[in-house]
Order: sequence, then structure tokens, then C-alpha cells
Amino acid sequence: MSAPRTVVLVEGESDRVALLALADRLGSDVASHGAEVVAMGGITNVRAFAERHGPHGLGQRLAGLYDVDEERHVRRGLLAAGLLVDDVEGPAGRGFHACHADLEDELVRSVGLDGVEAVIEDAGEARSLRLLAQMPAQEGWAREQLVRRFLGSQSGRKAHYARLLVEVMDLRRAPAPLVAVIERATAT
Repeated sequence: MSAPRTVVLVEGESDRVALLALADRLGSDVASHGAEVVAMGGITNVRAFAERHGPHGLGQRLAGLYDVDEERHVRRGLLAAGLLVDDVEGPAGRGFHACHADLEDELVRSVGLDGVEAVIEDAGEARSLRLLAQMPAQEGWAREQLVRRFLGSQSGRKAHYARLLVEVMDLRRAPAPLVAVIERATAT
């Protein structure tokens, strides 16, 4: 197997799972386009991955997905890898697109709270969500806060639900940052 032409850098496994699941739903086989989605194990690792895969490393085209509050890490990482980030276009000019808050926010907004709760119920975890809502620490929390806390409250849960939520989403409401990254990864 040859090295990928494009490497998509994402923070963690849930981002990788969501991107691949959405690409599949959109009929875009990322691997057949010479791209690979790589979970970096945290956004602060973007510099090392960009240096390894970018123009001063393996010379692969880069793309990525990140949380909007983490843009400073992306900008510094790309700059260290020899990729200048335009002040007007920002990281998007280099194929790095920001989630409004984070991946879970994008997925919840795309599917809607009722839809997310239905997916949780279908997965057999509605009772766990109700128990979380009854805990004193979550008293007075909005539904969206509870759902987001639930998604991140157990190892592997974010990735599991990333796939499930992408599978039920109306593709017309697919999160724009994810679609943009997939388009860059699959461009010839």
C-alpha cells in the first residue's frame, strides 16, 4: 500500500470515526482518493503531525478538523510545518476547518436534541442518560448540556455515538466543517 497523498489531521478518534462515516454516507471513499484520516491524540500534537506529513516532512497535502477555541494551536502547528496561514482565510485556506464549538456540538445541532435522544434510546442507554440528569451536579442543566456531558462521560462513547449520529443525520444538514474537510481529502 502506498503512502497517502492527503493526510487529514483530527484531534481524536471520535472525529476520525465521524469523518469516515460521513464520507461513506456521502459516497466518498477517502482511502480510494489517496487520503488517510489520522487521530492525533489531542490538538496540541498538531505541530508534530504537520511537520511529519507536511512540506518539510513527507510532503503530503494536509487537511484537518479542529475545535474553534483551539485555532491558536492549529495556526502555530501549520506555521512550524512551513505552511503560512492567511489572516483573512485563516486555517480554512490550508484545508483546516473549525467546528463551531466541537464535534459533538456539530453533531447535536445537525441531528437535533430529539434525534440524539432517540439514538441514545435506540442504543439502550436512555436509562443512563436519565440517571445522569438526576445527579446533583447536573441539576438545572439544559437538555443539550446533559446530552453533551453524556456523550463524553465514558471511554469510547464519543466515537460510538459519532458513528450512530452520522448514520441518522439528514445529509442536507451535515456539518459544514466536516463536509469541507471531506471535499478537500477527496479532491484530485
